[in-house]
Order: sequence, then structure tokens, then C-alpha cells
Amino acid sequence: MATIRSSDLDFDTIKANLKTFLQASSEFADYDFDASGLNNILDVLAFNTHINGLIANFAINESFLSSAQLRASVVSHAETVGYYPASKTGASATVGITVSTSDTVTSSATLPKHTTFTGTIGETTFTFQTLEAFAATNDGSGNFTFKTSDGLSTIDITEGTLKTKTFLVGETEDNQVYVIPDANLDKNTLTVDVFDTSTSSTSTSYTDIENAVRVDSTSTVFIIRETPNGFFEIIFGEGNVLGKAPTAGNKIVITYLATNGADANDITSFTADSTLTIGGTAYTPTVTTTVNSAGGSEKESIESIKANAPIVFASQQRLVTAEDYKAIIQQRFTQLLDAVAAWGGEDNVPAIFGRVYLSLDFKDNISSAVQTSTKNTIQNVISPNLGVMSIDVVFTDPVDTFIEIAVKFDFDPELTNKTLDATQEDIRAAVNTFFTDNLGTFDKTFRQSALLTVIDAVSPAVLNSSITVKAQRRFTPTLNTTANYTIDFPMAIAAPDDVNRILESTNFTFGGNTCILRNRLSSNAIEVFDTVNATVVQDNVGSYNQATGVVTLTGFGGTLSAFTGDSIQIAVTPANSQTIKPLRNYILSLDLAKTSAAGTVDFQNTTTSLTT
Repeated sequence: MATIRSSDLDFDTIKANLKTFLQASSEFADYDFDASGLNNILDVLAFNTHINGLIANFAINESFLSSAQLRASVVSHAETVGYYPASKTGASATVGITVSTSDTVTSSATLPKHTTFTGTIGETTFTFQTLEAFAATNDGSGNFTFKTSDGLSTIDITEGTLKTKTFLVGETEDNQVYVIPDANLDKNTLTVDVFDTSTSSTSTSYTDIENAVRVDSTSTVFIIRETPNGFFEIIFGEGNVLGKAPTAGNKIVITYLATNGADANDITSFTADSTLTIGGTAYTPTVTTTVNSAGGSEKESIESIKANAPIVFASQQRLVTAEDYKAIIQQRFTQLLDAVAAWGGEDNVPAIFGRVYLSLDFKDNISSAVQTSTKNTIQNVISPNLGVMSIDVVFTDPVDTFIEIAVKFDFDPELTNKTLDATQEDIRAAVNTFFTDNLGTFDKTFRQSALLTVIDAVSPAVLNSSITVKAQRRFTPTLNTTANYTIDFPMAIAAPDDVNRILESTNFTFGGNTCILRNRLSSNAIEVFDTVNATVVQDNVGSYNQATGVVTLTGFGGTLSAFTGDSIQIAVTPANSQTIKPLRNYILSLDLAKTSAAGTVDFQNTTTSLTT
């Protein structure tokens, strides 16, 4: 008897197995199924089995966080481990707001909460507004400059349209739900106020549980979760573990901004939508942009939820290990950060115990002021509230290491309608896309075999491709000043040999000559070499450590008078160019300007080599 395997779920295989099963019996041993009416019955049976198999497969996949494909399933699984994905986030800009008047009597003025401003990109107009009230004092000449409670004259405004949703609380047995039917809600702007009755003016403000440090039966907290249809639901405690719940007859007023997300980034100028009355006279505020709008983002992606939910669950809302810091920071600041690197002091070089080191890879166009504010929040609010008090937080900037790629390949023009030049440009573009998609942030490893696969797929005419890899770091020396410099590479450097230079730099002007840094053949010692006169200008200016990847320059720069761009680039040959796995806060990126593709054409016994 034939066996029908449950893994064979495609229609043709199922039907073939049914035929094999029937042919095993004497009644159908010589039966011609294709020319019979029974063939239609087999089609129905196979189709039904195929569909049921697919449904079962889909259902099982959607039952687990790692394999689920539908957003509703991924969000639901994440919430079961206490992870609530980020909503859309409105772009924020930093502006200065002033009003010039002839009033020297009025002493102060107030810029109300939710004062709106307009910004434009192309033909699209966006509304920004303040999320709190700001005060200004008269400078004695009728000029008012609005400031924050900290005395800063830089004010943040956030993109979005103000919306309000009101609920009346019913009896407990009603199992009431509070759904906000708006997929564009920005959770960071949401406020929840609970009034004693529908007519009362006395209210209690509730706090998002993600921002709460301790929760007991009297805590006024709420949970906001994404519903299966993309809207949002507010959940309150039961009066015990998750805090105090609104009671029957209470009125719940929810305000928030409905945002356009990333569409409102990069706005450079703003105008006030309304006048401000000071001393009985209406004036139009003057708005000066300090930082362009940035930070707007869409809902957290499915891939991000799958990656972040398990590590946030492991952290359990406390900061003990480096991974805990990484998880909490990624969850709290996902709209600002592309990635977070965290490591304990014991893993640092040099090792310093009692510290956790953090490196934040901010999204593009995030201002330095916002970056500083984010770091201050982590260090002064999140770490003291959730962390171990004996652990110090130390921030370190991401370290960019650039990769230079030189591709060589044979080119068969009979296998494509493109020229060699066009194919070379296609390869450079494919290399650039490979780095954009697979590297450019923390904990990303360069694998030469994966890149070669991409290059070979560019065209059937690309044959026998190979890659030469160099790693590049940059440093900015002080002109005409003798100093010591240390340049760290995130991998071991190749051993010196008697044929190839392992280390070389870009050109700079040294003692009036065009020079480079390079290692001596068969040595790790570094020299200053005059490329025009082919002479060594300064010997033993430093060395490189093959094992640690550290390049040290000693007493360099006394007659250094100029260099191209804003830095000197030092390129080295890695000890293992097949795999480069950076640690800690190193990021691998492509130097497209130093990336080349050279193809060799072998056609009608004529060989030509061209380089892009």
C-alpha cells in the first residue's frame, strides 16, 4: 500500500499519491485515471486536502512569534510577553518663538498648550503644535521670548492633529472596552484624564504603565495596545496588581495627536497659525527654526517587533545586564534610534568594572540637542529608576569603519546586451545595495561569500568574480603639531610581507611634499613616504599591532600642513577578509568612492581590461 506523507501538501503530489494508493488494489491496477470520470473526483479530493493542509500550516505559523506573518498575530504574541509595539511617531522640530510689541507695561505672556504652527514640504502642508504651555517675560522694551521651565529659549513642536475621544464608564459587568479608532495615533502624545462624573471638573491624570516605576493598587496607570485592525485600545487595572481602575459613572477623556509620521521630516521653516494677545492687542509670533523637523516614523515594523519582544521580555523591566539596557532603550526610543550597542565594563578595552557602556546609532537628521536630551533621559531617569545603583552609564559614540571593495571578473559579452562599462556600474550599485541592506549598524558581519553571490547574480555575463577587501579608518590630525594618535580597527590586521603594503593612507602635505603613510615591507613599522620623489621622509613614525588591530602613530604631524577633505584615511588589509565581525560599537559601511569593478573581456581572441 502506498503511503501518503503529510509533508506532501502540493496539489500534484497529493493527486499522484492518491492514484498510487488506488493502483495498489486489484480493482484499479490497470485503470486509466486520466480518461475517466474518477479523475474529477481525485481533483476534488486533492484540492480539498491541499487547501486543508495550507490552512493548517498557516494557522500553526501564526501561532508563534518567530513564524507569524500577519501583523495582528505578531503584535498579539508580543503583547503576551509584555511588549507593546511603537505607534506612529510625529516629527518634532526645535524653534525659538518671540513676540515684539510696543507694550512696556505687561510683564509676562503665555503661549498656550496646543498652539499650532504650519510647515510645508513641496506642496504638502503639515500642522505642528506645542505639547505644553510656555511663559515669557517682558525684557523692558516690549519683547517677549518664550522659554521652557528650565529657562531654555528652544521649544519643541510636534507634528499632528489634536483629537479627543471621550468615554463614559459603565458597570463592571459590562466588560467595557475603550477603543480609539485611529491608526495614526502617536502614543507619545497621548494623555488620559479620568473625571469623577460626566459633569465634574475634577480629574485624575493616568500614566502609561511603560513610564511607571512601581505599580500598586492605588497607582493610576493605563496600558495602550494595538488592536487587530490597527486601532488602539486603552486598558486599565483591576484595582489590584495593575493599579486603580475608573469606576462606574466616571468620564474618561483621551487626547492625542494623529500624525503623518515620517512624511513631516526635514521641514526647515514654520509660521504661527494664530495671533497671541498681549496687553489686549493681538500679535503674530515670530518663529525661528533651530532644528529642522525629524524623528517622525511609521508604526514599528514586524521585523523589529520580532527582534525586540524577546529581549524586552528577558529584561523584565529592570536593568541588570547590558542586554537589559539595550532592550529597554530600544523599546523606549525606537522612533529616534536605528540600533543600540551595549556591553559591560568587563568586556570593554580596557576593562573597567561597575560600568555599562552604551552606543546609540541615531536615525538620520536627529539633532544634537535631541541626542543629548535622549542620553540625559537614559542616564538620569531610566537608569536610576530601573537599574542597579552601583552601575554607572557611560556613552560612547559609534565608530565607523569603512570597507573598500575591489571586484575583478571575467566578462562574456555574448551572454548579455549590456556593455562592460554598464555591467561594472551595475556591480558597484549591487555592492552598495548589499551594504545598505545588510550592514551599516551594530552587530552586522561582513561575509565575502554573501557579497560574491550578489555580484554573480548581477548578470549571466559575470564570470569567475573575486574580491579584494580593505578596511579603512579615518582620523583628523592637528596641522603643524607633533602628536600621538591611536586608530583602532575592529579586526586583526594581516601580517607584513615582502611584496605587498599592508597599510597605506591617502595623500597629505608633509614638509611641503605630497606624502602618504605606509608600512615598510616585511615590517609593521610605519613611515612617511614622498610619493613624488619616491623617498622616505620620516621613518619609524609608528607601527600597527597585527593581533589587536591597533595602529599607533608617535610624534607625527610636525610639518603636516594640509590634507584632502576633513580627515586622513588609513586603509589596511584584514588578516581574514572573508569574514569581518565588528565588536561593541563598531559599524561597517561601504566607501563607495573607493569601490571599483574591473572586468576582463575575452572575445574573438582579444582581451581588454577596463576599470570603473
